[in-house]
Amino acid sequence: MVAPFVHDVPATRVVFGNGRIAEVPAEAERLGGDRIMLVSGGPEAAYAERVAHDLGSAVVARFTDVVMHVPTDIAARAVELARGSDANLLIALGGGSSTGMAKAVALETGLPILAIPTTYAGSEMTSIWGLTEHQRKTTGRDPRVLPRTVVYDPELTVSLPVDISAASGMNALAHLVEALYAPGVSPISFMQAEEGVRALAMALPRVVADPNDLDARGDALYGAWLAGWALGTTGMGVHHKVCHTLGGMYNLPHAPMHSAVLSYATAFNEADAPEAMAAIVRALRAAGQQPASAAAGIWDLATAIGAPTDLTSVGFDPANIDAAAEVVVAGRPVNPRDVDLDGVRGLLSAASAGDRPAG
Repeated sequence: MVAPFVHDVPATRVVFGNGRIAEVPAEAERLGGDRIMLVSGGPEAAYAERVAHDLGSAVVARFTDVVMHVPTDIAARAVELARGSDANLLIALGGGSSTGMAKAVALETGLPILAIPTTYAGSEMTSIWGLTEHQRKTTGRDPRVLPRTVVYDPELTVSLPVDISAASGMNALAHLVEALYAPGVSPISFMQAEEGVRALAMALPRVVADPNDLDARGDALYGAWLAGWALGTTGMGVHHKVCHTLGGMYNLPHAPMHSAVLSYATAFNEADAPEAMAAIVRALRAAGQQPASAAAGIWDLATAIGAPTDLTSVGFDPANIDAAAEVVVAGRPVNPRDVDLDGVRGLLSAASAGDRPAG
């Protein structure tokens, strides 16, 4: 018997394929964008220049002060620029920080977003926003911040360094893992999440072996699309709560932090989410692994692609475990296993040490 579920899929137009960046002007016109604010950061500057050139005089403002975890004071400056330029469309080009900044503007102004991801962040497919103030990251959901159109061009990810590609891919994997054990997950979302795990586990080792392999890049971006879609249609558990807490409190790098926490959050939930764990193991086996457990398989994948597997290496001080655990528990994340202080302390301790989970 199928368990009860809610399947609520917001509408986002997805344009996917090599060279699709050339279609951005047509997609912007389709959204009625003739006064565009382009949001982009430093790593994607060359692509931003191309998009700005292609759009010509339609670009009336550019915001490049993109900062991880979207501090509220910087977001306020972006909102002011959008309003002052009378923009009627936001184009977010880059990783999750660019998308997050555009979402902060959309949250205040209601402007539509056209997203062009250059990493595997996945936030372009969700209505989730996040803002950081006074070392606390607040997240929420609002339909105004869901991009209306997403242009996925694997060619834009070729310049992504191997270490960032690996960590970004593990960040996407985290969305899929938590979707599999989200309460009330629909059969469709469950299937797409399992497929996303398989796609990323197949693609990421190939991306690391040959960063210029467009087929591998395309497969990884496909997995990231599924990851974002899964996150947008399900929910977040202890893994994301831990990462949002650590990111806000200690300004840790977003994707490496997700990579470092994921296998230990998976181990935390292993006994309480058997169907999700079985799906992860199936997907990893379909990708050629022979995992002893879901958590161990995720750790093995991260290790194989050189992604972080411990919090200490990404800047977390284990002396802060108790303080961070209290904030995580106070947030009361919805999760298969009860989230209590002892459990979260154990999770953070294991993630700080970085040892392979049992299994």
